Amino acid sequence: MTSSVNEIPAELLELFADEESRRRTLTVPLPPGRTVRVDEGDGERAVLWVSDDPAPAGLWPRLHAAHGDSGLWPLLLDSLPGEPTRPWDDGELWPDGLSSPAQHDVAQLLAGWWASRTGSDDEDSASRATDPYGRDWPGLAPAAQPRLAPQQHADHWAEQLAHAQPSMRLGLVAADRGSDALTVAGWQGPANYTNDTGKISAVLRSWEDRFGVRVIGVGFAELYLSVAAPPGDLAEALPIAAEHFAFCPDNIWQGPHPHTLGGYADRLIDAPTWAFWWD
Repeated sequence: MTSSVNEIPAELLELFADEESRRRTLTVPLPPGRTVRVDEGDGERAVLWVSDDPAPAGLWPRLHAAHGDSGLWPLLLDSLPGEPTRPWDDGELWPDGLSSPAQHDVAQLLAGWWASRTGSDDEDSASRATDPYGRDWPGLAPAAQPRLAPQQHADHWAEQLAHAQPSMRLGLVAADRGSDALTVAGWQGPANYTNDTGKISAVLRSWEDRFGVRVIGVGFAELYLSVAAPPGDLAEALPIAAEHFAFCPDNIWQGPHPHTLGGYADRLIDAPTWAFWWD
């Protein structure tokens, strides 16, 4: 797909409400691709544009830089292993009925998830996994100062992700920020954990603000973030690890040994990216 300079390609206009599209511009030429319509209702609603082929080198940073004018957030897209059309080509996306990220109190949301995952009948086992907090929610981790501008950091690690997973394609979503793109598109990756992606986006909004996080990629049930303000030591990492446990306990329970909060926190120290996977 090609377009004249400063014009949003006609296919992408479908992603916007009419009044939004009139004030948007895009100066970055796009490769061939198509809009994806949701697999619900009458199937007429376009929520995502996806490239036909893997994302060309250097394109994600250019589209990221253009986001302020275009209103289109770029995502690197992976598919379900062995089923390359899922979820993107199949429109396996359900945005209707999801909550707005703005309506959630993130501290309460994470505390509730924490309580639901530490309330095991095996009290000793639950306490060991979440030591030193046990069943006590430690509260939100304090904000940290980015080591590099979050946009510059995201550009670098998006390119690294595309290099590490060269089959990832490019997606574009009409969203004001990367955290919201998942809800706008109706992504269902954490459906076995929460069926409301708006709650996932609410946490990501908070991480954007506190840790310079940017959403750079997403798979069938995977999420890839760049982190411009990672923890520098174990004391900083532990409360962040607690948030990760509440957000995605599979990262700890099904991640590398040891399956403990402390072991996971060690891996967060100076980590420039975070990745999540829901079973």
